[in-house]
Amino acid sequence: MCRHLGYLGPAVPVAALVHDAPHSLVRQSYSPRDMRGGGTVNVDGYGVGWYPAPGGPAVRYRRAGTIWSDENLLALSRVTVSGAVLAAVRSATVGMPVADTACAPFTDGQWLFSHNGRVADWPESVVDVAKTLPVASLLTLDAPTDAALLWALVRSRLAAGAAPGAALASVVSEVAAAAPGSRLNLLLTNGTVLAGTTWTHSLWVRSGDGAVALASEPLDDDPRWREVPDGHVVTADVSTVDVQPIGRG
Repeated sequence: MCRHLGYLGPAVPVAALVHDAPHSLVRQSYSPRDMRGGGTVNVDGYGVGWYPAPGGPAVRYRRAGTIWSDENLLALSRVTVSGAVLAAVRSATVGMPVADTACAPFTDGQWLFSHNGRVADWPESVVDVAKTLPVASLLTLDAPTDAALLWALVRSRLAAGAAPGAALASVVSEVAAAAPGSRLNLLLTNGTVLAGTTWTHSLWVRSGDGAVALASEPLDDDPRWREVPDGHVVTADVSTVDVQPIGRG
């Protein structure tokens, strides 16, 4: 499985989250504490998305390969400061392509999205689900992967007016019903709101001091980290955290 994190709060160097924290995303990529199946290390790609200005569009950097070997990302993250960040490292499911375009975060305007997990019995299990999307959405997927399809499904719900948490919960419920045994741990932000799901994998939340973070694993030993129960969706901003169960489809 992959690892991902999201942050909202006072502007910080991207490196503070991705590289410098005691259990940063880089460290999680080769020494995860809680993978729960699907591999041990995350060597198949990585990506970071951030917002140069509040309310503006997201900027994204993503590559196939190992995050710890990218000196360009390290240099960039030291000088890039943002109050909203979403980042991920990838452990590809067997049979999925390893390419830049298959790496999170996926983006559209202000949105950044990541998927930690896998859709069981891909792709046959979700053929009927995919049919609910416009053909143009399927023809323009970033990559022929389960994560890219999940992003298309989430994006369609956002475009129809769904709130971030509701969009994620709806997709998880529908896909879990069509593909039992899937791992559907999703993360989404628009730079103002941060939403994530737990579906057979871990997600932790830390809130306080005008900031909030969601991560597959705690980035440090701060006692404010709390694990989100399985089968739940969390929606947060810098002042509030709301955790709700996801309905079963």
